[in-house]
Amino acid sequence: MSFDMIVRGGTLPDRTKADIAIRGDRIAAVEPDIEAEAGQVVDASGCLVSPPFVDPHFHMDATLSYGIPRINKSGTLLEGIGLWGELKPLLTHEAVKERALAYCDWAVSMGLLAIRSHVDTCDDRHLAVEALLEVKKEVASYIDLQLVAFPQDGFYRSPTARENTIRALDMGVEVVGGIPHFERTMEDGRRSVTELCEIAAERGLRVDMHCDETDDPMSRHVEQLAYETQRLGLQGRVNGSHLTSMHSMDNYYVSKLLPLMAEAQVSAVPNPLINIVIQGRHDTYPKRRGMTRVPEMLAHGIRVGFGQDCVLDPWYPLGTADMLDVAFMGLHVAQMTSPADMKRCFDMVTVENAAIMGLDDYGLSAGKKASLLVLDAADPVEAIRLRAQRLCVIASGKIVSERPAAHARLRLPGRPDLVSRRHEH
Repeated sequence: MSFDMIVRGGTLPDRTKADIAIRGDRIAAVEPDIEAEAGQVVDASGCLVSPPFVDPHFHMDATLSYGIPRINKSGTLLEGIGLWGELKPLLTHEAVKERALAYCDWAVSMGLLAIRSHVDTCDDRHLAVEALLEVKKEVASYIDLQLVAFPQDGFYRSPTARENTIRALDMGVEVVGGIPHFERTMEDGRRSVTELCEIAAERGLRVDMHCDETDDPMSRHVEQLAYETQRLGLQGRVNGSHLTSMHSMDNYYVSKLLPLMAEAQVSAVPNPLINIVIQGRHDTYPKRRGMTRVPEMLAHGIRVGFGQDCVLDPWYPLGTADMLDVAFMGLHVAQMTSPADMKRCFDMVTVENAAIMGLDDYGLSAGKKASLLVLDAADPVEAIRLRAQRLCVIASGKIVSERPAAHARLRLPGRPDLVSRRHEH
């Protein structure tokens, strides 16, 4: 018996050691000490072997546009939306596609091989939609790119948003999005949730809605989202992104809301890096951290993942496509510092995000797509602590990125020279 590739001696996220044999673009076996020939052998001894990182919330049409035409001075969500409105007329098909492909290159180098990107459908030109549909095809052999039809300026607030959102779905965008808290009134927001969920139900699509991304504790559109999910039979196919108003809500109301979300199987994707810099901008002190109630959601059995959201765009001036940065920040803001909680944060940027996106082909078991990572860390917690180097990234059975382990050569007075790997400390 022979294989195209064997990844030998790695430690899996559950701390078991196994070899992973690959034939074509599929995992053929995951067993200890596989005795077989292989065209390629990857030595993963002492390293963590993981399924790839997954980002279920991103804005690829805006990425890498930081400073065009100006910088967000207030750092607020609303100025970012206004700035995006200034940028949209300046966009070209070529520039959107070039920046998106550049970001995909960053993503691959960081082991990020599945991304759900919202794409603005309020531009009558549909320029970004067309560009990202092209990108989706071009990167399909190494990145699973899901697109969300996102009426950024409001499904009802923007006069052509409804027509354009439906047109984007007709063109092949596969997830229905929305932004109810940005409609003109709370009632319009509620109605937008209803109609967008009905569109998704009619087409058999998933829903991923920007929901209650505000410090206003009275922004409660996620309740309507849970209701429509139940009414329309969309359980397990609906996600609420951000949900930051929940950090300011009355505790009694939240005690009612979380069981409703759990019953409807509505998942949640907070975006730690962005939520904690955008929210609380109008506060003096104490300042609210701005991230939704992650531990409480998990305690209710709600599926929660972490998203990147933005990299170098009108809303966020930093970012590197590193989902370990996202997990690291999420761990801190959610105060999830027990060993089990820290491991869970790693799961939230891998297997939990994959489940939110509905990636049935994902994981480290025989028959799954042969996409996986070798990380310069001993286990998931160490990977987060170090934001571990991605030593090898394999996508659909092919090595797409490699880099050496991180070493430091120390020459200190009175001490012998020492070469140290970071994860030994």
